[in-house]
Amino acid sequence: MTKRTIITGGSGVIGRRLSAELLAAGHEVIILSRNPSAQKTVAGAQAVAWDARTAAGWGHLADGAFAIVNLAGESISGNSTLPLPGTWSAERKKRIKESRRQAGQAVVAAVAAAAVKPQVVVQMSGIDYYPSGDEMMTEESPRGRQFLADVVADDWEPATAPVEALGVRRVVTRMAPLLHPDTGPLPASLLQFRLFAGGRLGSGRQWLSWIHIEDTVRALRFLAEHEAAAGVYNLAAPNPVTNAEFTRVLGRVMHRPTLLPVPEFALKLALGELSALVLDGRPVSVARLQALGFTFRFPTLEAALRDILRK
Repeated sequence: MTKRTIITGGSGVIGRRLSAELLAAGHEVIILSRNPSAQKTVAGAQAVAWDARTAAGWGHLADGAFAIVNLAGESISGNSTLPLPGTWSAERKKRIKESRRQAGQAVVAAVAAAAVKPQVVVQMSGIDYYPSGDEMMTEESPRGRQFLADVVADDWEPATAPVEALGVRRVVTRMAPLLHPDTGPLPASLLQFRLFAGGRLGSGRQWLSWIHIEDTVRALRFLAEHEAAAGVYNLAAPNPVTNAEFTRVLGRVMHRPTLLPVPEFALKLALGELSALVLDGRPVSVARLQALGFTFRFPTLEAALRDILRK
């Protein structure tokens, strides 16, 4: 029997790769998009319009579906690989929070109306839930108090929590920054090194937990299909690195020097509050995910970067 999976935010980098993975496995894939005709989607996936706030026009598709994977939300870093000051204006912060809350509420409405409930809702989240520091963070670690922790703890994760009371298994994936040439922290670093201007950011002691796109997609599918998976799981490679180590490894892979550090004050001056994305960090444990039997194809940074840059 064909499994139907609905993906909100399915036209993004992760959504497209997940769609391809599921289609290859014989799933019916529905991608929800605010502008289906203009979005890049995978051949074979069905793009359906939604307003990112309600279940209007698509909610009926949740009836009898296997899974809803909720990836929707306003971009944290903006549309540029080099965000400009003011990106986190009061208005933008409001959009970041509301987009996650409203998308989750739409998923809940669709599940509530379904006669045959989906088997699982997979809720994307982020490791910004945790405070910055050197302590290894597990799923039981306390929340941070920075803006992004507020987004995760107050809006993003709670938005789909009501599906549990409806008898639907829910998985929350607190994801580390994605290493990808088109999004996340890597594009700016690649540009920096290609200009022979590579170097650590700030002190270089801040932690970077990270994950390869292939392991991201494999883990999302694994957690959706594993009936014992429920609750919160950190989604990151098992070997976090400091920014200094990231800099050394990227320089080695790209055959570039790493002699031009960027001072912390310069980053704060250029990026304002958004500098927290590169100056704050935390190492996270993925022992809970591994205990279910998940194995990583790219557990180390050098292997991940070599694969990314080779492609």
